[in-house]
Amino acid sequence: MSKKSDLFRKYDQVFSPDKKLLRKGIHYQQKGKLFEAQKIFESLIKDFPHSFEINHYLGSVSAQLGQFEYGIELLIKAIALESTHAATYSNLGNALCQLKQFERAIENYKKAIQISPLDPVFHFNMGNALVEVKRYEDALESYNKAINFKPDYSGALFNRGDTLIKLNQLEAAIESFNSVIEIEPQSAVAFFNKGNALLSLKQFHAAAANFTMAISIRPDFAEAYHNAGVVMADLRQPDAANISYLKALEINPNLDFLFGTCLHNKMMLCDWSHLAEGLNYYESAILDHKKISLPFAAVTLLDNPNLQFQVAKIFNNTKYPRTNTLGEIKKIKSDGKIRIAYYSADFFKHATSYLIVQLFELHDKHNFEFYGFSFGLDIKDEMQTRVAAAFTKFIDVSTKSSIEVAKLSRQLKIDIAIDLKGYTKDNRTEIFALGCAPIQVNYLGYPGTMASDYIQYIIADKILIPENLQSFYSEKIVYLPNSYQVNDSNRKISSKILNKKDFGLPEDGFIFCCFNNNYKITPEIFNIWMRIIKSVDGSVLWLLEDNPTASRNLIREAEVRGVSGERLIFGGRVEVEEHLARQQLADLFLDTLPCNAHTTASDALWAGLPVLTCVGNSFAGRVAASLLAALDLQELITYDLRDYEELAIRLATQSDKLLNIKNELNTNKLKKPLFDTKLFANDIETAFKLIYKRYQEGLEPDHIYVAS
Repeated sequence: MSKKSDLFRKYDQVFSPDKKLLRKGIHYQQKGKLFEAQKIFESLIKDFPHSFEINHYLGSVSAQLGQFEYGIELLIKAIALESTHAATYSNLGNALCQLKQFERAIENYKKAIQISPLDPVFHFNMGNALVEVKRYEDALESYNKAINFKPDYSGALFNRGDTLIKLNQLEAAIESFNSVIEIEPQSAVAFFNKGNALLSLKQFHAAAANFTMAISIRPDFAEAYHNAGVVMADLRQPDAANISYLKALEINPNLDFLFGTCLHNKMMLCDWSHLAEGLNYYESAILDHKKISLPFAAVTLLDNPNLQFQVAKIFNNTKYPRTNTLGEIKKIKSDGKIRIAYYSADFFKHATSYLIVQLFELHDKHNFEFYGFSFGLDIKDEMQTRVAAAFTKFIDVSTKSSIEVAKLSRQLKIDIAIDLKGYTKDNRTEIFALGCAPIQVNYLGYPGTMASDYIQYIIADKILIPENLQSFYSEKIVYLPNSYQVNDSNRKISSKILNKKDFGLPEDGFIFCCFNNNYKITPEIFNIWMRIIKSVDGSVLWLLEDNPTASRNLIREAEVRGVSGERLIFGGRVEVEEHLARQQLADLFLDTLPCNAHTTASDALWAGLPVLTCVGNSFAGRVAASLLAALDLQELITYDLRDYEELAIRLATQSDKLLNIKNELNTNKLKKPLFDTKLFANDIETAFKLIYKRYQEGLEPDHIYVAS
């Protein structure tokens, strides 16, 4: 044998492993017998440490077993031995993704694609990494390439659908999920995600049908039951929602934020069974830092600003942490006018717009520019037309992604961005997490803290957030000199002649009322109301009928407390002007705690109906007191539920005292600050100037006190 042949034989012995054993290891890996495969590859690498193949396969199987650092080390070594093998780069990218090193992963996927540009898996992996760094447009391009090379690639079609949802391209997302369903008709998650897209489009019945399909395929699909409940709640069917929520809870008691939703929905039904036990568990879970509740549910269930803050913080960290996808906003130097933008889904006939529309109209357009970013329904009703006309520029961003909205805000050089939604329905908190302006403000829509590190201010007043409670707010407080709540001083009250009999009210007898949503009625408050009714002969309690079940439950609860159900009268929802007018038939509005009347209190006061409130500890439990103080009607503010009860009875039985208060209310509403929208505009614009001045001077946000 020649020396040359001997040399090659020696080379093979050093660098080429036993092919039969290697194939066995690869076979084990392909069959999912990862430990067996790893054992074989480790035995081979001892003899062949410089073999590309062994480093590649051992690295990939180690990463599959969760030994990511070890796997990465081997894959990097394999690349050093052989730099033209695309799968090694892709496997390295996969391992890096597991360690959340997405940018490094993307660079390796790029190299894999350069070597093998027609492989759909490499484009799919690239898309997944790009999604993680919120480069959704680029991810969509990668998924489309994967699908072009493999049209029946269900994973790429599915992830494309998810990405299209993130880009707010909902119709296209539905088409992508339909393609998945054609390939995999038993894909429960495809039906589920299609349902989510339909839910965002407010196509509730179609969404419900898809959630039902997902459940029929996978009966233990807790998330599908949950979202079916959301649909039913949106359709104002809390009974059906309750069934779905409880089924989800039965399947997965630890499903994120579900328990609080169940409690809140039970309150909508005025179903107080086992409420005390539920609240005890709820509070202890919050203290254990569990993902137990959405923030809005906590606002309505608790009168504890610390617990509310904890719930909001957990939710913010989970759903909407700060993201630096767009980078830091460069300092915007003053060039004359301050640019203010309001962001909301509620620029139509909605409580928020009824309160704030006149402020938009009265804003100082000489020293400011005002922008409206609307991500809600484009229905062009009278209110939306009025709102749109009041802005320097009104922009429909309902079809834009959060990144697109944030980019547009930056391009327009918005100085102060005002979130009118907070953690309420149809919010777009991600816009603010991305940073749409250097100064971001929480106002009006959500009665509590955002518990974030990117909303710098919350607009309030000294009654709403006393200085001793500032620590329970992540934002710095902008203290307006009067009530935080803006109002429209031109609101019309129907001139239609309304009679008590039209609403089932007695011609004689004292009429207590509360038009708050039924979920605000707690057993404690209801106990007090029933004692009040018993103490005032011939009196009735006029309530909003949210849903028939709640009405039946309240009647039953009244009778349990010795009050005839006939003394509870329920009124349905009517147009706002008529709603204002019908309240003039009542004698006294009884507020709720821990969550007060908010817009509802302003409605009553504007109609000339006195509101009796009791002050709580949290933002939501102090709103009515803020409104009453701005009307100089402190005699209607109590600080103890016993005083609340006694004063209600006294006002109902001492007609002269109540008449004096009504006269004072009707005089004050035209003279005092609450309904002086021009004064409010001056105050809030002063606040804007003060926080903008701090920003321009390079000062950190701080509490702001606007002088009266």
